[in-house]
Amino acid sequence: MPASDYVTNLRAKVGHDLVMFPTVSAVVLNDRGEVLLGQRSDNHRWALIAGLIDPGEQPAEALVREVLEETAVQVKVERLAGIALHEVTYPNGDHCHMVNTWFRCRAIGGEARVNDAESIAVGWFALDDLPELTPFALQRIRTALDDGAPAWFAQPGESIDGVPPR
Repeated sequence: MPASDYVTNLRAKVGHDLVMFPTVSAVVLNDRGEVLLGQRSDNHRWALIAGLIDPGEQPAEALVREVLEETAVQVKVERLAGIALHEVTYPNGDHCHMVNTWFRCRAIGGEARVNDAESIAVGWFALDDLPELTPFALQRIRTALDDGAPAWFAQPGESIDGVPPR
């Protein structure tokens, strides 16, 4: 997965030190109520479709772009489901805090397939037959499916994926 020019230029200045990035992820549902997942090429784990927001890009716009780029599925954003900070350290040592905004989306076109180098597989999964996912991915799915709830956010002092509260 090649980094964008923006990330490459930033990393040239800060090395592997901590950088915060705005990111988005999608809980995409089809007409059968299945959720769209991609198996990542970097760690081979199943995950929600996600990515960095490009400079000047609105979060919902970034989400629609990322889903199309990675899976060839066209989506309609239905609602904001949540926002939280989570920590990532990549195999090359890059340390990141990702401020992730996730949305519930509906598939409106396209056929799910691997559409770039970020995934080795893409598929639709019944909610009662999901592959192994991180607790953070499961949290995003749960909150996206809860129609009656407002957008979820971490409460002051609450930890997500090991990011210590301040």
